[in-house]
Amino acid sequence: MLKALHLSPAMMKSLAERLKKWRPFRRDRVRKNGDDINEINARSNVSRILYQGDMTLSRNQSEEVFEEIEEMSNLSTRAKRQAFRDAFHPMGLWKQGLNYYFHSSATDAMKSAFLKAAKLWEKDTCIEFKENQNAYDRIMVFKEEGCWSSVGKMGGEQKLSLGEGCEVVCTTAHEIGHALGFWHTQSRTDRDQYVTINIKNVEEDLVDQFKRETTRTNYNYGMKYDYGSIMHYGATTASLDGGPTMVPFDVNYQQTLGSPFISFIELSMLNEHYGCKGRCIPSLSAKCQMGGFPHPRNCSKCICPGGYAGDLCTEKPSGCGRIIQASPAWEKLDDTIGLGKDEQQDFETCWYWIESPKGTHIEVKILNFTKGVSVDGCAYAGVEIKTNEDQTMTGYRYCSPDAAGTTLRSHTNRVPIMTFNRIAKTRTVLDFRYVPSSKQTKPEPSSPVSAATKEPSGVSTIKPSDVWTILAVFLL
Repeated sequence: MLKALHLSPAMMKSLAERLKKWRPFRRDRVRKNGDDINEINARSNVSRILYQGDMTLSRNQSEEVFEEIEEMSNLSTRAKRQAFRDAFHPMGLWKQGLNYYFHSSATDAMKSAFLKAAKLWEKDTCIEFKENQNAYDRIMVFKEEGCWSSVGKMGGEQKLSLGEGCEVVCTTAHEIGHALGFWHTQSRTDRDQYVTINIKNVEEDLVDQFKRETTRTNYNYGMKYDYGSIMHYGATTASLDGGPTMVPFDVNYQQTLGSPFISFIELSMLNEHYGCKGRCIPSLSAKCQMGGFPHPRNCSKCICPGGYAGDLCTEKPSGCGRIIQASPAWEKLDDTIGLGKDEQQDFETCWYWIESPKGTHIEVKILNFTKGVSVDGCAYAGVEIKTNEDQTMTGYRYCSPDAAGTTLRSHTNRVPIMTFNRIAKTRTVLDFRYVPSSKQTKPEPSSPVSAATKEPSGVSTIKPSDVWTILAVFLL
């Protein structure tokens, strides 16, 4: 393993304490060919020949990775990355739009998943996706073994594979994220401040999936590490025994890692990276609330964090769900969602706002959740509870009946809650109440509400030369 994965005594102690709090959620197997990219690629026998499990690198990128490995093997202090601004920036940007075409091997399901995933990135950025087989710089979407992509624009034709099991929107959105320039969230230099790699539980020949990157190849625009990033792998990725390989500092996020949703932070970062935010003049643009920012396609409206909507991010998202006023006594929220069918490409979602009087906070207790869909990231169904202090970040997600008994406390007098589903039906049962506020937490949000009717209610190492041998397999 890389020396950079070595844990100091203090880190080992911290990890041990968090593992004591780790909830032993039973892991379900929903699809025979795998429930996430890592499982699909492992079963397709491609994960070991792809960088970090699902990326192909150009020769220049491979050489940079090799140099980084040499530095990190010597415990160099030159280190930082999640996604962007490598030595070839801005050449790796799709400045004129991302061109793609479908190979003859592409199935209808693949095409549908790709178009829907592309729309998710396109609608909240200034990036255009264009089907154009004749463009010089283009992506060929085809069916090969596994799910994988190049990182950024390579120049000329590059490939994006959606093999058996990959033809779902969330998986495709992850691979498109790579094509746009994202690396993996867990490879950010600052990741050791947010997750600890449980190195003893990582398969020995998959340690490259946990390599941190360097400042030479990335700049994260000062944005926070989001556990709910679609570019983050799950907590049990490359596990020897099904136990955790990545342990978040806040263990309530354990089922959030491996998210099927593009996060608000990722949208904000991509808009920075492609210069989209520069389209809106601050003095003439929307005054967004809750950490939102003006939409580059319509500067009078905002792109909002999850759980917030409307022109200025002051409303509950439209659709099912409602605003409920909490009381000092425990009350119940009982939600059933789903079409009652086999696996779907798209999620059904419902948003609730639990609110309470100013000067109070809210406690939410999980009573029950439907069994059978407990996987990393809650990729099929789950509930997200946004009691976190920074509402631009993803909330805590759960998708297991083993989460029963978990109690979360808000930092304000509002808690957005999302239920989501794309397979069969799932039921979420929660208790909630308000309690006196704590002096340690921040004031409640002051934005107005105008969306819905309120209702009561030891170290081992790997030689750089060995890693170079692995990298050489996928040089383009």
